Amino acid sequence: MPEPSSAARRVFVTGIGLVSPHGGDPAQVFARLCCGESAIRKIRSGSAEFGSDVLMARAEFDPAGVIAKPQLVFMDRVAQMAALAAHRALEAAGLLGADLSAAGVHLGCGLGGSQTIEDSYQQYFVRRTRKMKPTIVPMVMPNAAAGHISMRHGVKGETLTYSIACSSSAVAIGEAFHRIRTGRLERQIAGGTEALLNDGSVVAWEALTVLAKEHPDGAQASCRPFSKDRTGLVLGEGAAILILESEAALSARGAKPLAEVIGYGLSSDAHNLTQPSADGQARALNAALKDAGVAREDVGYVNAHATATPAGDKIEIEALKRTFGAHAARLAVSSTKSMHGHLLGAAGALEFAITVLALANRRIPPTANLGVPDPECDLDCVPNQGRDAPNLRVAASNSFAFGGSNAVLVARAVE
Repeated sequence: MPEPSSAARRVFVTGIGLVSPHGGDPAQVFARLCCGESAIRKIRSGSAEFGSDVLMARAEFDPAGVIAKPQLVFMDRVAQMAALAAHRALEAAGLLGADLSAAGVHLGCGLGGSQTIEDSYQQYFVRRTRKMKPTIVPMVMPNAAAGHISMRHGVKGETLTYSIACSSSAVAIGEAFHRIRTGRLERQIAGGTEALLNDGSVVAWEALTVLAKEHPDGAQASCRPFSKDRTGLVLGEGAAILILESEAALSARGAKPLAEVIGYGLSSDAHNLTQPSADGQARALNAALKDAGVAREDVGYVNAHATATPAGDKIEIEALKRTFGAHAARLAVSSTKSMHGHLLGAAGALEFAITVLALANRRIPPTANLGVPDPECDLDCVPNQGRDAPNLRVAASNSFAFGGSNAVLVARAVE
């Protein structure tokens, strides 16, 4: 990836919209995270007769007033969350109702309409009927959410969906950023959405044996990244949308940015479909820093991918050490998945939104439930409570996916 030239255009975040386990208001979500508040609960998955109680972080939302009832018939939960988050992001940016015909939509989504898939299979295999709703295909397809956003807001530029497991929405934001920086577009609606808490999907994750066990202190304490007693990840759901604009576009309307997007790095592990590689992660980190044109010592905070799996967390710490060298010891690193769970295809977008809010507020959110750190995770992992960071200027957000696809985003505070 080339270094930015002197002609490269600056790109800013001007709005954030959320549907998350901690709610929909970005300021309130960030405040709850900084207090170390967990949204993880034990929730019944499946039927009373054929199901189990599963740790998860569910997003509660009401689309009423934003999405008309007739439209909901054509929208899986994953698309509803994306449409609501996009509405909120445009409203926050002061662009709701504006002419967006020349803008683009770049969205990440791991699977698409998984609830619709499950419902249709129930219809076929349990009720044994071939009579299906004609809306199933448009509700299942992974690009449906991006299509709904495009139609709702008259977006006639690129409308693209990226499905790259846990890196999906980080890649969507990174590609949107590069489109603006190179002059192809002035404005982008970028982010991710995921709704995989239906029982068929949960059972598949259970079979991987990577899900966390309930902690003796309760469900809310069960996701424990970097902790010596971590047992695995907790599934979450939600949508996070960011509005990206060129400097010229936001200046023309007098908008105030939240942060500047300055770098994006990609790599492939070429190693293992499900096991991460410190080498691959370090290459993505180095590519992002080069793309941003910043020194390693400029970075003050990394929102880690850390999912709380026994192998994954220490490999990411090793990648950070390889990348930052001696500066790693002075770097604040936290995993907010400890509180909102792993949103899979939407994880990168939510975590980059949190990173932007950290820069805007000069405050670093914590890694919750970090009592006794793993000796192999020996960086400053910001245990339990957020901290003020008045000198925070540059921050990064890591997204590392099954399949070995790594994506890193870098942002800078607006002075």
